[in-house]
Amino acid sequence: MTERRWRLVELARLAGITEQQVRNYLAAGLLPPAERAANNYRVLTDQHADALRTTRVLAAGHGWFRARTILTAVHRGDIPAALTTVDDSHAELARERATVTAATHAFTQAAGVPAPAIRRQAGIGQVAADTGVRTPVLRLWESRGLLRPQRDPANGYRVYNPAEQRAAHLVAVLRAGGFAFPIIDAAIATMRSSGSLEQALAHLSQRDEQVHQLSLRRLQASAALHAYLTKYYS
Repeated sequence: MTERRWRLVELARLAGITEQQVRNYLAAGLLPPAERAANNYRVLTDQHADALRTTRVLAAGHGWFRARTILTAVHRGDIPAALTTVDDSHAELARERATVTAATHAFTQAAGVPAPAIRRQAGIGQVAADTGVRTPVLRLWESRGLLRPQRDPANGYRVYNPAEQRAAHLVAVLRAGGFAFPIIDAAIATMRSSGSLEQALAHLSQRDEQVHQLSLRRLQASAALHAYLTKYYS
């Protein structure tokens, strides 16, 4: 079967982009190099159309930066480099999924532990007593950025507002549960942005669904790349 020749405008319509964008894809290496005909027009083939389709699917799943890295590697003949980028992308998502799962477990566990009485403000000694840890531990958590007490302008002593008291309680529960600091860092950041354990759990549930959908798009993208490699580089 004779391979089809495509006009630039036809490739643009195929992907719903402009002709200049197709030229940009060619220049960036997202599409294979195009030979020139006697009239100096580019010779665009079915491979260019397939590469364009693959580019769009890869970008949806792995992002534009990785799509470019993957396809430029493919088109210069470095398939291992392309596959390494794909592997890194899936591994990154796996790490995020594990973090979300661990943080959800951490918040669920913390929600089951009664919180101490929350005061309008409390000194470091009171917070240490409420959370069951020593004051040097609270200072260590502060140095890690987990706690952000204010300072009393009169004497310079640490003052913990209600939000910081809740943060200290959460850190204490998670440390007692054996959670590593990276998970605690993520949990505290989520609670600070969400405002409460319940909202943090809702946020994590939403992010878990987003990761699930992104995982499906990356799977589709990797399948499209496999089909492209099988057709033109096997």
